[in-house]
Amino acid sequence: MKPFDWTMVAVVALLAGCASDGQHPASASAKSSKGPGAGKGYAHDPFPSTYKAYPGIPTLVTHVTIFDGEGARIDDGSALFADGKIVRLGQNIAAPAGASVIDGTGKTLTPGVIDIHSHLGDYPSPAVEANSDGNEATSPTTPEVWAEHSVWPQDPGFSRALVNGGVTTLQILPGSANLMGGRSVVIKNVYARTEQGMKFPGAPYGLKMACGENPKRVYGSKGREPSTRMGNIAVDRQTWAKAVEYKRKWDKYEKDGGDPPGRDIAMDTLAGVLSGEILVQNHCYRADEMAIVLDMAKEFGYHVSAFHHAVEAYKIADLLKENGTCAAVWSDWWGFKMESYDAISENLALLQKNGACAMIHSDDPNGIQRLNQEVAKALAAGRHAGIDISDAVAWEWLTYNPAKALGIADKTGSLKPGKMADLVLWNGNPFSVYTRPEKVWIDGALLYDANDPKRRPVSDFELGQPGAGDTK
Repeated sequence: MKPFDWTMVAVVALLAGCASDGQHPASASAKSSKGPGAGKGYAHDPFPSTYKAYPGIPTLVTHVTIFDGEGARIDDGSALFADGKIVRLGQNIAAPAGASVIDGTGKTLTPGVIDIHSHLGDYPSPAVEANSDGNEATSPTTPEVWAEHSVWPQDPGFSRALVNGGVTTLQILPGSANLMGGRSVVIKNVYARTEQGMKFPGAPYGLKMACGENPKRVYGSKGREPSTRMGNIAVDRQTWAKAVEYKRKWDKYEKDGGDPPGRDIAMDTLAGVLSGEILVQNHCYRADEMAIVLDMAKEFGYHVSAFHHAVEAYKIADLLKENGTCAAVWSDWWGFKMESYDAISENLALLQKNGACAMIHSDDPNGIQRLNQEVAKALAAGRHAGIDISDAVAWEWLTYNPAKALGIADKTGSLKPGKMADLVLWNGNPFSVYTRPEKVWIDGALLYDANDPKRRPVSDFELGQPGAGDTK
């Protein structure tokens, strides 16, 4: 294969920020027909994705161990992808004319890692006050804010996650100071001029919510509600009650027409949750609080897609399974505050054993670079406790399960024909501390190659600085 020219990548990145076919994306002010008609009251997607995949070539990886992301393993396998999509998996696949053929002997091929909980771009490097844009800590509920409006595409953390951790997709969330912190956004881990150029096409928005210590500490210290856990739930319920009424008025308008109700940007987000367009991603540690939130969700008619951190999820695995709610957890973070005290390293394994949807997450710019190792620790803890989970099944915790919780499992998260060709070729067993990504593809484009210095992404912010583009 010819050496990759990163100058062309810069050009593609510029193009990625532009709408296709010379058309401008619809804006919030774009004229649209008003009610009646569901969804015609206001623009539901005023900041649409302008993502365009980087160019790739047909590629066949041969003689490689494959974890398909959905629990299957293929030894001495082959994987063919072209035109940005997975074409075929199996053994002894013939290479089409013009394809790049890569010998994967002794290596492992997996779907690209998906981190469901990141603050890259909103809390970028360097970590200085001028760049701290993840928490709108001015009111207990701020569903009107959108994480994407703080995402800085030049954050060097994106390339670190790609080249060290094989992360191809991530959800950027607001922080957890608030009960309702605002909308999250799902992005593809590519460089572009704008956040919209990174935005995962068709991925649902999320609503970041938080339980427990953070909201009551932040606002209790200001002498206002909430200052207790019961205050947390009270403010949540009062806000949801307003959202239900807001949605009722807009539903009536879209059915019958007439004068539109007054617009409330915060309520737009909550109405989106109530209608199923926006997925709830809920920071919560304690089992008792997660159970209360599940009841509150039933009261107001919404669904919790995933509890994040969830160090006590193992205590309520049956409730999570029953409610179709996932748990995004760490392998062994614990004890840094009271609500994280009752964590156990067997959390992920116990959730898997009891049939709950579980996954790893980072919440950290360093941890995102080694989520494969975090899963290795959780896997070892489970096996030590007598819970036998295969390596291939454990890979679900890194790709397929987070894709499900983000509403994008039909597009990515596993190596199935027709899905996005987001892949990582690891230079050994991906659960070894000695293993690193050798190559990373996103939509079939080779964006990182450890053996090619020209194929290492560099943020504009790093250009001209010592060590720019290294893997640190």
